[in-house]
Amino acid sequence: MLEINKLCKSYSYADARQDVLQELDFAMSASSSVALLGDSGSGKSTLLHLIAGLERPDSGEILFDGQRMHAASESALAAVRRSQLSLVFQQFHLISTLTILDNIKFQAALCQRLDPLYEAELIERLDLGSQLKKYPHQLSRGQQQRVAIARSLLHKPQLVLADEPTGNLDENSSLEVMGLFSNLVKQAGSSLLMVTHSQAMAEFMDRRVRLHNGKLAEIE
Repeated sequence: MLEINKLCKSYSYADARQDVLQELDFAMSASSSVALLGDSGSGKSTLLHLIAGLERPDSGEILFDGQRMHAASESALAAVRRSQLSLVFQQFHLISTLTILDNIKFQAALCQRLDPLYEAELIERLDLGSQLKKYPHQLSRGQQQRVAIARSLLHKPQLVLADEPTGNLDENSSLEVMGLFSNLVKQAGSSLLMVTHSQAMAEFMDRRVRLHNGKLAEIE
């Protein structure tokens, strides 16, 4: 489903060059989950951005569902992000002028995959039924995160890329939301690649890998 070969990425500054990823290899299968750990600045978020086509690698291959993401046009990348990927971040990126219900429906509507039965199930599982007519600023951070999760899953993407999705929540809320999130991802038949600093969050995943010195290593 996802295969990365010899991926390299660096950034140039006024007087220096920083090599972030160095001939990185990685693969994950369909309907699996992987926790991506590593020190701050190790390149975890960069790797997610490269997979999603938000940045371009210096060299190497990113193959997603047979598509060459590293070489695809901007329009092709946008189409993949719209229909086959979901992105979930610490900052929830809800649309302030839309109601909670319309935020939940947003990506599924874009790719014409609205499913009223699944929508109702997500709303019930995430306990959002009483919030649907409200706007994002009227919700707590935990509720906003639940909305972001519902939006990311309604169109049943092949792959969810999550960057510290519970990083703005307290520990108890994080564990509760992460448990729901991981279960709902499995139910949708999606795969999940999640950046986290938390060993507790990583335990929800099938596999754990660590990014260090530009390369990935499995954690037993």
